[in-house]
Amino acid sequence: MNADIDDIPAIALDWHRSGTGAALATVIQTWGSAPRPVGSQLAISGQGDIMGSVSGGCVEGAVVVEALEALDTGEPRILEYGVSDDEAFAVGLACGGNIRVLVEPVGKALPEDILAKLVAKRGARTPIGYRVDLQTWNRDLIGPEDAPDRFRSDKSGFEGEAFLCIHNPPLRMAVIGAVHIAQPLLQMARLAGFDPVLIDPREAFASAARFPDQKMMHEWPDAALEAFGPDARTAIVTLSHDPKLDDPAIEYALRSPCFYLGCLGSTRTHAKRVERLEKSGFSATEIARIHAPVGLDIGAKSPAEIAVSIMAEIIARLRQD
Repeated sequence: MNADIDDIPAIALDWHRSGTGAALATVIQTWGSAPRPVGSQLAISGQGDIMGSVSGGCVEGAVVVEALEALDTGEPRILEYGVSDDEAFAVGLACGGNIRVLVEPVGKALPEDILAKLVAKRGARTPIGYRVDLQTWNRDLIGPEDAPDRFRSDKSGFEGEAFLCIHNPPLRMAVIGAVHIAQPLLQMARLAGFDPVLIDPREAFASAARFPDQKMMHEWPDAALEAFGPDARTAIVTLSHDPKLDDPAIEYALRSPCFYLGCLGSTRTHAKRVERLEKSGFSATEIARIHAPVGLDIGAKSPAEIAVSIMAEIIARLRQD
């Protein structure tokens, strides 16, 4: 998991509890070609340390100054930066677009107990939403049943006068098969904000020498996936090209709520795979969940190019459905 992307609320809570003080800045609205989407967050410590981003570096310096002032007053504030503003040019937002940023001092405007509950839910991989009414400044936490469309689309935004920030569990990926394609794919997944794991019982293949700094599981694929616990924020990719390894993983994945299942192999290979799955009792609807041959058809040849095609298909499945 990339802490700079995924752990901002926890970092802000830790800074607050350490006595340093902290403020949480959240992008609540954008127009035009804004550099960061709604819901992006930046944690600012009382010493001026930062983690995260609300503009990709354009206005962070100005937000830090405002956040430190908000820590002194204890009051929340809404900041606005636009390409037409002199201040925006001064702080660096010359790339186009406008943004509004909500700054909340932790333990004052943003109650510690609400932030602690939010962090705990995130740690348990439970979807949770933080809602703040910008007129009354009332704050609460809600679940997917209160805003199903927003949680499903992973889209923070306004509902009337209230801003709702969606905190879905971090994205995860399970890659079955320690083949060459897995090497660039795991790296790309991490860069894209996924928390990936490599599954392969063959320790000579799934070794630290071949996959440095990667999380690995050496159990049989179905047992490893059961321990991994795929959810609706999980992508699964089988790459071993060996039915003895791929099939147990595919069968487990088809019974899971994973949002993406992609399988390496030619059209002919997949046809044989379908026959085996049908004999195992899987329906045509269940089998249709499989993306095979895996990846978008971009004419990829090398392992890295194939990894690009796989990541592109996973992102398309996640964002376009």
